Amino acid sequence: MTADINFMAFFDATPSPYLMLDTDLMIHYVNAAYLQTTGLTKDHLIGKYFFDALPEHPGPDDDSQQNLRASLLRVLGTGKPDTLVLQRYDIPALHRPGGFEERWWSEIHTPITGSDGAVKWIVQRAEDVTAFVRSRRARRLTEEFTEGEKGLAAELYARAHELHRLNQQLREAHTRERQVAVALQEAMLSAPDLDHHTDNIAVRYLPATRSLNVCGDWYDVVDLAPDRYAAAVGDVVGHGLHAAAIMGMLRSALSAAIRAIPSPAQALEVLGLYARSLEGATAATAVKVIIDTRSRLIIYSNAGHPPPVLLHPDGTWDMLDQATDPPLGARPHHVPRPQAGITYTRGDTLVMYTDGLIERRGEDIDASLARLTTALAKDSTLAPEELADGLLTRLDVTEGADDDIALIVIRI
Repeated sequence: MTADINFMAFFDATPSPYLMLDTDLMIHYVNAAYLQTTGLTKDHLIGKYFFDALPEHPGPDDDSQQNLRASLLRVLGTGKPDTLVLQRYDIPALHRPGGFEERWWSEIHTPITGSDGAVKWIVQRAEDVTAFVRSRRARRLTEEFTEGEKGLAAELYARAHELHRLNQQLREAHTRERQVAVALQEAMLSAPDLDHHTDNIAVRYLPATRSLNVCGDWYDVVDLAPDRYAAAVGDVVGHGLHAAAIMGMLRSALSAAIRAIPSPAQALEVLGLYARSLEGATAATAVKVIIDTRSRLIIYSNAGHPPPVLLHPDGTWDMLDQATDPPLGARPHHVPRPQAGITYTRGDTLVMYTDGLIERRGEDIDASLARLTTALAKDSTLAPEELADGLLTRLDVTEGADDDIALIVIRI
């Protein structure tokens, strides 16, 4: 089997510095890492004889600068790779015309042969180990080690430096994705359909402090004329932009479903069927409630989500846990979801949230729920905005947690 690989794309992407020479030692290619390491430009290198573009520095007393030329000639003569470890070769200092910068390298020259077996190209990999050589630890090592051990130490430094660069690039990529995902999440959650309930509802969204957990949580509030409104919270398994996209689709689908089918259980049934068609949407959780202000009844259904809490002004509470079912798409076949109702008294507060608010590593869910209800009982008479802020403070998540947090506080 022959792999279809774009080797030019590989060299362009690799963090190791690479340069390619022909048999006349003319430079035909340099990758971005080589330019970054040397500080030179393509115009300075491409199409130039190697030792014109990178002339030997006549300053050093020893002949170490000539070792590079000898290595390239050995590759041409033998057709075998040649390695230079802990090798000094100074490069032109562009900011000082005619000047040189002291540089130390760990280099490998690899021949590429043609169909006739003769060398056609030489690939140079040149890892800059100048910082290693200048370090105090390296000076101690060079006093104690043999030449072979010095080379091994330099090569280990080069590999560690390459790993550091790769890790830094990964961190930067995660940071960029997290920023985009959080912006997308906040844009979608910024304007729930609160209408005339604005003064009675507080919403909060806190992205996870760990980037790998961000952007799967959501909330929604929908007005249903004439005397009803609906609220929902949910949590998508996964992280980053994909989770944010899935979250947006599930949130929109449930919002549409509850407008067409004013039943939380049936709306979640529709959402579960829809989730099966979305990669990454199965195993998402959600809880949906309808609040009927005329009959003072809360109707709810729960798909694998932590239960909402109905908080009374005296600090007592009821857990909305009588209509709990598995997460979306968890069952292989469609089964009608349960639905329950509970009456409320004017002045009660409904609190809906995602698991990032309460769950702690190694803690039982019952202990997490107990901590939540204890915190709520202490602030039961506060207005929704103050209650939401107080709850985040009491649970020590004002700066976020390991997982996303979505929170709705409704004074009913």
